[in-house]
Amino acid sequence: MCGIVGYLGAREAAPIVVEGLRRLEYRGYDSSGVAVLNGGIQVRREVGKLSGLVGLLAAEPVHGAVGMGHTRWATHGEPSVRNAHPHVGAAGEVAVVHNGIVENFLELKAELEAEGVPFASDTDTEVIVHLVERYLGGGATLEEAARQTFTRLQGAQAVVVMSTREPDRLVVTRIGNAGGVTLGIGDGEMFIASDMPAIVEHTRRVVYLESRQMAVVTRDGYRVTTLAGAPVRPEIHVVPFDAVSAEKGEYKHFMQKEIHEQGRALTDALRGRVDFTTGAVSLPDLNLTPERARSINRIVIVACGTSYYAGLVGRTYLEKLTRLPVQVEIGSEVRYADPLLDANTAVLAITQSGETVDTLAAMEAARERGALLWTIVNNVGSEARRIADGYISLNAGPEIGVASTKAFTASVACQLLLALHLAQLRGAAPDPALAHDLARLPDLVGQTLEREDATRALAETLFEYRHALYLGRGLQMPIALEGALKLKEISYIHAEGYPAGEMKHGPIALIDREMPVVCLTLRDGVRDKMLSQIEQAKARGGRVIAVATDGDDLIASKADHVLWVPPTPDLLAPIVAVVPLQLLAYHIAVRRGTDVDQPRNLAKSVTVE
Repeated sequence: MCGIVGYLGAREAAPIVVEGLRRLEYRGYDSSGVAVLNGGIQVRREVGKLSGLVGLLAAEPVHGAVGMGHTRWATHGEPSVRNAHPHVGAAGEVAVVHNGIVENFLELKAELEAEGVPFASDTDTEVIVHLVERYLGGGATLEEAARQTFTRLQGAQAVVVMSTREPDRLVVTRIGNAGGVTLGIGDGEMFIASDMPAIVEHTRRVVYLESRQMAVVTRDGYRVTTLAGAPVRPEIHVVPFDAVSAEKGEYKHFMQKEIHEQGRALTDALRGRVDFTTGAVSLPDLNLTPERARSINRIVIVACGTSYYAGLVGRTYLEKLTRLPVQVEIGSEVRYADPLLDANTAVLAITQSGETVDTLAAMEAARERGALLWTIVNNVGSEARRIADGYISLNAGPEIGVASTKAFTASVACQLLLALHLAQLRGAAPDPALAHDLARLPDLVGQTLEREDATRALAETLFEYRHALYLGRGLQMPIALEGALKLKEISYIHAEGYPAGEMKHGPIALIDREMPVVCLTLRDGVRDKMLSQIEQAKARGGRVIAVATDGDDLIASKADHVLWVPPTPDLLAPIVAVVPLQLLAYHIAVRRGTDVDQPRNLAKSVTVE
């Protein structure tokens, strides 16, 4: 949930930067800092709330008209002053703030250490500042040094660089979907922010960087290029001066924004919880000891709606990694059953709001029977958080759209972390390979989001249909259910999700030329079985839309349309595969003219039975 703010102009930078960071506090963070240019680079960093940084600046002020700041949620390295941003290079000539995960930081760090570069933190970010200093030392300009550095980074990133060598400018890039980068255009001053609310009080004229673009920003303006150096003429947007429009930024609806925030939300779900070197997972808020973990003999997941489908994915994670039996129950049904729960049962409640009455009732039933009670929740001030024995915060940030998107993928990721953590407490060794895969996850989602135009075009051909069938097997079966739910919720098209193998046991009777069939056919252990479902649907006149892995020519030859996703490890594939289904539902709903963010008859938090 990192926030970035930058300023260049005639005013004091630090107060503007800090106030911008304050407007991004809703994202959550564990440390913060600012850097200001004034002859040298003046840095102030503090752990904890922004108020601590404000106090530090009052005691030790910094002055200058060019500066940048950052709120950090730890990924690599514990929350501490030494790990807080901004980071400064060994020569003291370059400072950097950064959102995202540098997937190849271990290789870059080893390369730099072999050259004798000293590291002062445990972060992945520090490799960026040292690379920029290295290229500057070789005679490059700041723009050239930044470009050379940015092209070496793997994963989704947003980076801002400043240097004493060229103190009149900041260089900023966006790579993938680690978060947005907004340039604010003022009168003799410029602003940089990771989200529009940080700068809306200063300007309404903004430019949004696209993936793999970078900008050189001075107080008098900006110049945008691709990372390859090709010039770009970005559109200048004029944002209406109201809070809602500011929050939406470059997007038409909150739902679209939240779909695109999933790379950042997943990064924030992983922050501080995974050691990407060793594979160790830590979930301290779960309040679970190794002894208590070993006493658990069964897990019951309770949830409603989208969270229920997330729980179906989580069941596979937990059973595969912990070898404990897991069942998933719809929260509204638990209160009417007599659930078999005891002190050796762990009950996991999944709820975005933490106030869903049916899920709370299921949690109360678990408490009455003495079960260990956990929750995965986005709102940590909620009732679910208060009554649970331990919790995992989604760290997804506010989700305004009624139809859940980023909370769904974050909750799936958190269940994988829970499975890894529980397995390790019960004696399993950490898995560095899986940790490496997790580090790549935000970028894989980002790559999928970059294909939105193809999904928008497909929606133009589907929006008039009245029914749809979604099919999946294994880990993709819950994604079929979730994809169908998204279409129902916001487009009002009747859609059903089914286990693909069950199609022949009834739903196949519905398939004809008026029934689009969405098939999840990624390259995994059940892909060949899914080919059979495509053949059966095509034989009955169905129009098949496949979600498939890049380069799968056989699927392309069988389906009428394909939504492509990058190659993804099997355990992470559900998180990537759901993204095109979210986008498809969104663009169909937009084309049908429905109220996407507030669909009829639905509420964000269901607090009545």
